[in-house]
Amino acid sequence: MDDVKREKLLKIALMTIGAVFFAIYPLSLIWPSGWQWHSGHGQYYLQMICGIYAVLGAFLIAAARNPSEHRSLIAFTIWSSIVHAGIMSIQAIYDRQEIGHLVGDVPALLLVAAVLWYLSSAQQLRPVAVAQR
Repeated sequence: MDDVKREKLLKIALMTIGAVFFAIYPLSLIWPSGWQWHSGHGQYYLQMICGIYAVLGAFLIAAARNPSEHRSLIAFTIWSSIVHAGIMSIQAIYDRQEIGHLVGDVPALLLVAAVLWYLSSAQQLRPVAVAQR
């Protein structure tokens, strides 16, 4: 895949992931066992995590304009998604009431990390104009 196509796909991925991060709250209402921890009993937790993901989503959408200038944000999203999924996996295995997360938000976060990692390797994050010289 050439640099121009990869950057275009990265921009689409950033916009899509950002929009999905805005949808965390509705997803938790539609499928609570896959997206909402503690069977919805932690309303403060849910509000907090939705707020954090909404802000991250807004920044990812903004980063889509020029991904090469937002390497650290993209790297943060990749690594925080991996760590978040890892912690949730352990907790879901330990607390069988949360097992739905192993087919809900855990794979979703790993998919986010994999897509962003694939589309934004260090070589690919340089500005396209420089890459074409």
